Amino acid sequence: MTKISIEYKFRGSIEIPDNIYAKDIFFRVKQAYANHEKMSINIVFSPNKQKSLKSYTKGGAEDELINLDFYMELGEILGFKTDDALKLKNSIFMTNDNAHSNFNITKRVKLVNKKKKSKTKKSYMFWDIENFSSISSIFSDLIEPFNIEDENIYLAANPDSLYLFKAEWEANLYDYQKTLNSFNFTRCDHGKDVADDVLLEQFKSMKLKNSDVYMMTFDRELKERFIEATDDSCNLFIMGK
Repeated sequence: MTKISIEYKFRGSIEIPDNIYAKDIFFRVKQAYANHEKMSINIVFSPNKQKSLKSYTKGGAEDELINLDFYMELGEILGFKTDDALKLKNSIFMTNDNAHSNFNITKRVKLVNKKKKSKTKKSYMFWDIENFSSISSIFSDLIEPFNIEDENIYLAANPDSLYLFKAEWEANLYDYQKTLNSFNFTRCDHGKDVADDVLLEQFKSMKLKNSDVYMMTFDRELKERFIEATDDSCNLFIMGK
């Protein structure tokens, strides 16, 4: 963990991602914040880079998404808004998930808590729609092939995300004759990782056994928390790279 100190005041600690741009972003954000500059996604990506990310990117723009998460975490620690970063992040997901026919969730979902799948009775999905908003792929590659029932699907979203993306999500769900309220959907309060916490607590409270559990997220921390909370009798499937 790297300590964040600005003007000789300790603000918190953060893990810097292991890629060639993250350290530069860290120091640029610190400098801009210390200089009382306007905080925006332009600190992370140039306007030309942002424009290029609106087209399909080989590899799904993995490093760029990691750095966006990093920037948003810095925003949480330092107290500046990162709505523009969240908007770009969701745009990257939508573009890369829908623009390339080879994107197939079933090829990327991995059994993570054991080597061999055990026999189960039911299937459940915990869907971090803020972090993974590919609705068409979720339905065509998981929900429909594995017959995951509406009442066994859990979603949560924070107010800021609902304000930005609810209409878009509902429009895509309409193609499947669904709305957010077709599932176990929770509208969360403001706060860091509230939606993540809600999904995890719902999962823990159900004490599932002998079930297939699909955790749809790209968030590394949430993946780890689900792995820790999963009963050995369940098969936990999570998005891989």
